[in-house]
Amino acid sequence: MHRVAVLVLDDFSTMDLGIPGQVFWATGTGEPLYEVVTCTPGGRPVRGRAGFQVVPDHDLGVLATADSVVVTGIHSGSAFRDGTLDPDVRDALRAAAGRSRLISICTGAFVLAAAGLLDGRPATTHWRNAETFRSLFPRVLLDPDVLFVDDGDVLTSAGVAAGIDLCLHVIRRDHGSEVANATARRCVTPPFRDGGQAQYIERPLPEPAGTTTGPTRAWMQEHLQEPVDLNALAAHARMSVRTFTRKFREETGLSPARWLIRQRVERARQLLETTDQPVDLIARKAGFGSAVSLRQHLNATVGVSPLAYRQTFRTSPERAGRRMVTRG
Repeated sequence: MHRVAVLVLDDFSTMDLGIPGQVFWATGTGEPLYEVVTCTPGGRPVRGRAGFQVVPDHDLGVLATADSVVVTGIHSGSAFRDGTLDPDVRDALRAAAGRSRLISICTGAFVLAAAGLLDGRPATTHWRNAETFRSLFPRVLLDPDVLFVDDGDVLTSAGVAAGIDLCLHVIRRDHGSEVANATARRCVTPPFRDGGQAQYIERPLPEPAGTTTGPTRAWMQEHLQEPVDLNALAAHARMSVRTFTRKFREETGLSPARWLIRQRVERARQLLETTDQPVDLIARKAGFGSAVSLRQHLNATVGVSPLAYRQTFRTSPERAGRRMVTRG
C-alpha cells in the first residue's frame, strides 16, 4: 500500500490538514489504495487557528517510510518571515527528496522552498502570498496563475481547495481517471476544475450580475466531437463575441478555445483508459479530427503519445505510478 505521510507544523491551515486523509482514503472500494499517517516535529501537538490542537501518532521519523510526503499550509513561522526552516524539519524533508514524492498544499510550498527543494523548479502557492514567496525564494520558478504544478517528483498546489484538485490529480496519475473520478464522486467534488487561480483573485470591482456562460459550456461538453465556431457559441449564450469571450475567461480562467481543448483531452484520456477503440476513432469522438491532432495535444498536456498513455493506464497500477507531467 502506498503510504502518504502528512507533515503538519504550528499555525497550520485546518482545511489543508483534512484534505489528504479524506481524498486518499476515498479511493478504495474494497482494500484501500493509500495509507495516510500524520507527523509533527518530535511528535508534539501543533495548533491551528480554529481553536484546537492536533496530537499526531508519529514524529518526523515516519517520513523515512513514506512513498509520498504532503506538507500542509501554514499561516506563520520562519519560512514566512525569512525563508528559513527548523533544521530537523529541513533535514527530514531533504532526506525524503528523491526517495519520496513531495507534495505541498497552499503555503506548504514555503516549507519546501525553505528546505531548498524548489530551487530551479516550477511551483505555485496561494495567489495572495505570491509576492512574499518571490521575495524570499527568487530561484523558484513560481507560477501563481495555476491550480497546481506537477513537476514529477515534486508537486505544489494553490490555495486551500486546490489541494483537493492536486490530490485527485495524484490519484489519476497513479491509478487512472476511473479511480480518480470515483474518488471525486465519493468526496462530492468535481473530478477536475478548469482554469487557474486568476478566476479567484480579488478584483476592485464586483463581478457583473446577470448572464453566465455555464449553459454554453455544458452544451460544448455534450458536443465535443463537433466543429465549434466562436460566433455560434456567443449566439448560443445570447451575447456578443466580445462579451462572451470576456465572461468565459472570468468564469473559467481560460479562453473558450483553451477550455475546449482541455475538455477534449480529458475525453480522449477517458476513452484511452476505458476502451480498446482505435486511436483514430477516439480522436474523432473527442473532437480532434485526426490521430495526429490528438497526439499533438495529448503530448503537450501530459507529455506522452496516445499509445504510451493507454499502455500506462491499461496495465497494472504499479506501472501507472510512472512520472506523468501535466503542463499548462
